[in-house]
Amino acid sequence: MSKAIVLDKQLNKNSEINLPESYSEIKEHNLYLYIKSYLASLRNNSAKAKNRGEVSGGGKKPWSQKGGGRARAGSITSPVFVGGGVSHGPSNNRNYDLKVNKKQKRLALEFALEQKANAGKLYVIDSIEIESGKTKDAFQMFKTLNERSVLFVAQMSNENTFLAFRNLKNCYLVDANELNAYLVAAFRSVVMEKAVFDSIVARNQ
Repeated sequence: MSKAIVLDKQLNKNSEINLPESYSEIKEHNLYLYIKSYLASLRNNSAKAKNRGEVSGGGKKPWSQKGGGRARAGSITSPVFVGGGVSHGPSNNRNYDLKVNKKQKRLALEFALEQKANAGKLYVIDSIEIESGKTKDAFQMFKTLNERSVLFVAQMSNENTFLAFRNLKNCYLVDANELNAYLVAAFRSVVMEKAVFDSIVARNQ
């Protein structure tokens, strides 16, 4: 059974807490589908090429239909001309969104948490608060953990805490409502408040 590490106020290992047994039965494919959908939703879809009807000019026939020895042509906006329209070029009306249902999103998050727990990188703490709102205090918390990158998950009631974390490199503070499987998978370790952890685990009960 996978276990999350419980930290005290000084960020020392205090005890361990079990994750639900059902987490170990979740298939990795759920995480794959969610991350694929998440990244697809971030695509800008700004690539656009003009077709022959959108290129300016071309009102006059370039040369006579017959007698010139050249192939007939009706407009310089044709794709065969330099500066003409593009055949089968990219358009900005493509929808890249991939549907993932609520159950798959939940399973993806639970699988990602299971993986972090197996690696010993899932931490639970009573509260994540920086009352001073100072970045140096948030950095000290990050430095004490001695992790390459950390995702902090809190119930964001204190704006000062957000302000303290927002400029830190390799460190990100997210509200519990914004937590998703992609963020969990993207960071080396995850530190979440006990209340957030309990609410996620309660979904399986």
